[in-house]
Amino acid sequence: MTINKNIELKHFDNNDSFIESEKSLIEKTVEATYSSYAPFSKFYVGAGLLLENGEIITGSNQENAAFPSGLCAERVALNAYAHSKLDSKIVALAVTARSEHYKIPQLLSPCGACLQVMSEMVKRQNSDFKLIAFTDENGYYVAEGVASFLPFGFDLA
Repeated sequence: MTINKNIELKHFDNNDSFIESEKSLIEKTVEATYSSYAPFSKFYVGAGLLLENGEIITGSNQENAAFPSGLCAERVALNAYAHSKLDSKIVALAVTARSEHYKIPQLLSPCGACLQVMSEMVKRQNSDFKLIAFTDENGYYVAEGVASFLPFGFDLA
């Protein structure tokens, strides 16, 4: 058996290549980092969802002393969306982070749990969405679909 998976990420040094709605998404995603509750890691993450109707839903990481009871920013935003906004599909998800104490890796990637939740959302809405992972220091990494970040996600269909 042969399995072929295409994993393609584009890199941009600035946001000039994005359309206006994606630039707004990027701005709101940065703003979301300021609502993070991260007293333990000091790693402030923001996520934003751009919906096909132009609405943007954000989330931020919320830590808890009873680890692993906290939630990642991506799942906060995705759960808010799933709770009330399923009438308009997600067309892009952006994630960024900042820290006063740590150097952010060149490629900021969502964790496996968040990627699996994204993969489930792709299935739920029957369409994929763009992922934009970025930091000021490292630029923008863009994938046209979730599978570029999670090529072997669980598929229980």
